[in-house]
Amino acid sequence: MGAKVTVLGLGPMGAALAGAFLAAGHRTTVWNRTSGKGGALAGEGATEVASAAEAVAASPLVVVCLATYEAVHEVLDPLAGELADRTVVNLTSGSPVHARETADWAQRHGAEYLDGVIMTTPSGIGKPDYLQLYSGSRAAFDGSRGTLRALGDPMILGTDAAMASVYDTALLGLMWGTLTGWLHGVALMGADGPGGNVTATAFTDVANRWMKTVGAFMSTYAPHVDRGDYPGGEFTLHLHHRTMNILAHASELRGVVSGLPELFTELTGRAITAGHGNDSYARLVEFIRKDGNPT
Repeated sequence: MGAKVTVLGLGPMGAALAGAFLAAGHRTTVWNRTSGKGGALAGEGATEVASAAEAVAASPLVVVCLATYEAVHEVLDPLAGELADRTVVNLTSGSPVHARETADWAQRHGAEYLDGVIMTTPSGIGKPDYLQLYSGSRAAFDGSRGTLRALGDPMILGTDAAMASVYDTALLGLMWGTLTGWLHGVALMGADGPGGNVTATAFTDVANRWMKTVGAFMSTYAPHVDRGDYPGGEFTLHLHHRTMNILAHASELRGVVSGLPELFTELTGRAITAGHGNDSYARLVEFIRKDGNPT
């Protein structure tokens, strides 16, 4: 027999979560503030109940996926007395402040609490390689990890419930930066000119192989950032800057106007002007930080 799990909230993501739990053989209870959304899940074996109180009472593991943290508290605050000795996993999107406040609230009422983010869209739920990030109670994570694995690849980040939200934001920034750079490359390769008119598919086949090298750069530079020491080695900021100027010129010739080459050259140029031209690319973190315009 699978574990007992309750899902509160049956929007597109919540319904996908409940479906993944059912597919993994877990006894799944579902509830939604607007009735009628659980019919398809009930047909797959879920137990649809009429109230949040019934749903919470049904399972030791309560997974919440609502529109806002305000909605979470509207649903759970009246049930605070029923949450003692239960694990609450909140997969609602919100700020780190909301996450920490909700964790404190859950702890005051005797519940183990995890704040989490699912790093995919609803169609990716249940795929084992898709990352899930959790932070908060280690006991809650250890006790529910086997059940949460039905949703993807679970990872605990730490006991501060705010961490999952911060990681989510930072990783989305990485995604958008990468995708924008990829689109710039697609536009550059697809434009008319020598070596141009390349399809996005053909370019992406090469780009995916290149991303392994990009990952290696990140792994190399991360200790530089942690130490605050930025040895340039074979690829100094001077060399980066010269290469960026080539990108800027090629982009101008082909009418590609994302603004990325200008961003790269301006940021790197500031570091070089400040005397860091022989350092590694990781030195730029000092010019990105809020208080940073180092000399």
